[in-house]
Amino acid sequence: MSSADIITLPQILSRVPELVSNLPAMIKGSRMAKITDTKKPLGLGVAIEHATSINPNGAAVLYQDTELTYKQFNAWANRIADYLASIGLKKGDTIAVDIENRPELLATVVGCAKLGVCAALINTSQRGKVLVHSFNLVKPKAAIIGAELVDAIEEVRAELDLKENFFFFADQDTLENPGEAPAGYKNLASEIKDCSSENPASSKQTFLRDPLFYIYTSGTTGLPKAVVFNHGRWEKAYGGFGFSAVRLTKNDRIYTTLPFYHATGMVVCWASAIANAGSLVIARKFSASGFWDDIRRYNCTAFGYVGELCRYLHEQPEKPNDRDNQVHTIVGNGLRPSIWKGFKQRFGIDRVVELYASSEGNVAFTNVFNFDNTVGFSPVSYAIVKYDKEREEPVRNSSGNMIKVGRGEAGLMLGEITDKTPFDGYTDPEKTEKSIFRDVFKKGDAWFNTGDMMRDIGFRHAQFVDRLGDTFRWKGENVSTTEVEQILDGFDGIQESVVYGVEIPNTNGRAGMAQVRMTCSHEEFDYQGLCAYLKQELPHYAIPVFLRINEQEMETTGTFKHQKNKLKDQKYDLAQQDNAVYVLLPGESCYQKLDEETQKGIDGGAYRF
Repeated sequence: MSSADIITLPQILSRVPELVSNLPAMIKGSRMAKITDTKKPLGLGVAIEHATSINPNGAAVLYQDTELTYKQFNAWANRIADYLASIGLKKGDTIAVDIENRPELLATVVGCAKLGVCAALINTSQRGKVLVHSFNLVKPKAAIIGAELVDAIEEVRAELDLKENFFFFADQDTLENPGEAPAGYKNLASEIKDCSSENPASSKQTFLRDPLFYIYTSGTTGLPKAVVFNHGRWEKAYGGFGFSAVRLTKNDRIYTTLPFYHATGMVVCWASAIANAGSLVIARKFSASGFWDDIRRYNCTAFGYVGELCRYLHEQPEKPNDRDNQVHTIVGNGLRPSIWKGFKQRFGIDRVVELYASSEGNVAFTNVFNFDNTVGFSPVSYAIVKYDKEREEPVRNSSGNMIKVGRGEAGLMLGEITDKTPFDGYTDPEKTEKSIFRDVFKKGDAWFNTGDMMRDIGFRHAQFVDRLGDTFRWKGENVSTTEVEQILDGFDGIQESVVYGVEIPNTNGRAGMAQVRMTCSHEEFDYQGLCAYLKQELPHYAIPVFLRINEQEMETTGTFKHQKNKLKDQKYDLAQQDNAVYVLLPGESCYQKLDEETQKGIDGGAYRF
């Protein structure tokens, strides 16, 4: 960390004039972010109806050649809500939703929201055992599947607890052409055709604690957990980002390539557009080479990002028209300090609304002051405490209390659990309790363990440092080491595995690496079979990049935990180990044995991970 990143009082005061000019909107957003009224109708459905009332003919959603006004989009969601109600679905029920980034996904989520039905946002890259787990975990009463995910569902359908009410959305403009639903599915576009386009009364029956959707997170251990994201939490993000931080107008267009099964796209970016009835422009997939062409095509003025996205854009060859765009604001998380200022300068970006939050967490930071190299400011109660990495636990003093770090120091981020900052938890109460520290600074207090190392840089600002425990971040996704270990151990020929994240120079996050013990010599092992198996069972970002072969018993601690710190330090460096190491290079379909020349290429940036 540079000492220049420490926030000083003169720096804070220099930002005051800009904040004062936006004070009315920020006050409104702040009030919404602190709402505790359990009887006031609120949430996504209410917000869409409000945006429709103030800008009915403005563009709500743009995708490829489709442009939907707020009036059209709202009516579509109403028809979905009306139909779902007609088949007996009601407030409190859950629907599994597996659709890639396209308008059908957004209309489905709003339709569910208006009815009070919780949409379980399945990670569209999940396959096999993980998909079955995520689907059955939330006990859905129905499933809405995009044509592009039907094959993935059909592979495991016999293992799904739900046996009826499978709906289909064609992978095309389903408002004009509903397509043909496969056997075993009802065509949702055809079913809703004659349903009511009027706002349902149920829209005004969603309140602070009512579930809006499930977002799946790897949390700190095990298979994906379904995190309850309720309407009140959405309302707080709507106020905090839409009005206070991002501050878009009805003439702004925010471009989002981030997957909408994650909160950064679904909540932060979309709420920022809805707040003042601006436009959301969505892309199915991220393309580094086509990104700025899309920005110009749709006249976008903002975009959402995760750190990898900005790095990929920054690595593209410079062009004379790099600054030929209307983007003034970007919002997201994970922009690396090493490219932060250069990225802003190259593309002519004024504001970086970097944020820190998690789907399940109760503490958030936002860069409302527009400083460089920080996740920003937090108005809620948090603490950064000293952490012992060897013992894998916070440090406590002689009185049994945890110890806050000093300015410039890094430690474990905790969020205080209060009425205003509750921890809604997971579907599993036991997992919820494991995420809570009690008696932290005084008897009876409770704090959420974020699992993240953060640095205190003063005036309630922080920097993200690293992720702790059994989860690491790669390709903008959280990877559960336990989940990957379970999948690896299920392959014939692997006796035992230990998974951890390792740093590759000039990349963001940590790449997956697995130490494996095999039933045969590594020269005879079936790497092709392993790769085919992993591609079927894991999302691409969770497949280990490196395999370290271990011929002996795995080294463990006194409490029988694998010694991951030593493995992380040695990573794939051949000079630090006698083990054979294999690597899955970008663009290759199978692992190959790592040699010194290839390692130099990896360390020197010759391969684009």
